[in-house]
Amino acid sequence: MKTKIVVLGATGTVGSKISEILLNQGHQVTLIARHTEKLEKYRSLGAEIIAGDITDVQTLTSAFKNADSAFVLLPDNVKAENTRAYQRHVTSILIEAIEKSGIKYIVNMSSLGSHMHEGNGMMAGTGEQEVRLNQLKDVNVLHIRSAYFMENFLRTIGVVKKMGFNATAADGDHAIPMVATADVAEIAASHLANLDFNGKSVRAVMGPRDYTYREFTSIIGSAIGNPELTYVQLPVEQAKQAFLGNGVSEDFANNLIEMGTAVKTGFMNYQKRDDSTTTPTTAEDFVNEVYLPAFNK
Repeated sequence: MKTKIVVLGATGTVGSKISEILLNQGHQVTLIARHTEKLEKYRSLGAEIIAGDITDVQTLTSAFKNADSAFVLLPDNVKAENTRAYQRHVTSILIEAIEKSGIKYIVNMSSLGSHMHEGNGMMAGTGEQEVRLNQLKDVNVLHIRSAYFMENFLRTIGVVKKMGFNATAADGDHAIPMVATADVAEIAASHLANLDFNGKSVRAVMGPRDYTYREFTSIIGSAIGNPELTYVQLPVEQAKQAFLGNGVSEDFANNLIEMGTAVKTGFMNYQKRDDSTTTPTTAEDFVNEVYLPAFNK
């Protein structure tokens, strides 16, 4: 059975992989993104490509109207002066488009830690989005609560190369679930294609096991030929200044830092790990297949 599917955030780390999987399976896929030039490679696979912002309710409504299912998310806005207000606005637009279009199956990209609505930075917004999507009548909604993306380590390649150590504001010795986005995409794509969920439900995607930042850094060090590579927990103010120096708003920086420093509270370890929440790609697999090629560019 071929399914008609809309993918938002198709240029992102998860959305791009979902798009590729679904197109290769022969489904009718519509991709929506602000910068469609990154999506041209999918046109030859049969994708319909629409230029549109996630806050454009008419574009979303029109796309959802003829679809069986849609992948939705809460994208970052690094320039937002009020991150939570921006997140609420996006959620409102998504809900309006879903209600007006009549679409019946929604896969929502959420996160571990979204059971809490404060003290967890960005996840307060994803938690609120879950609650609000759950109010939709006669719409099946599956929340994919993903673990910490292994891909986040790609963001500190510059630090590793320049400083000779890895660093974030998060505690280095508190183990949390970490997952490769390829595994998240496989699960999301399967649900989008098979329409195999009913009512409102949560699917946690937790990677192969829990890792500390220090352990993951050691795995990176072994792969890049620097077995002595260390992890450094940055002081909050230093991390904040680094974010501000990269052009993000102060409020967005505060949300990122709160998310990182709250890791030690255990909010990322709330979901139960079992066979259904565990995925196959190990840190070693990820570092060899994804991190190392990026590092050597």
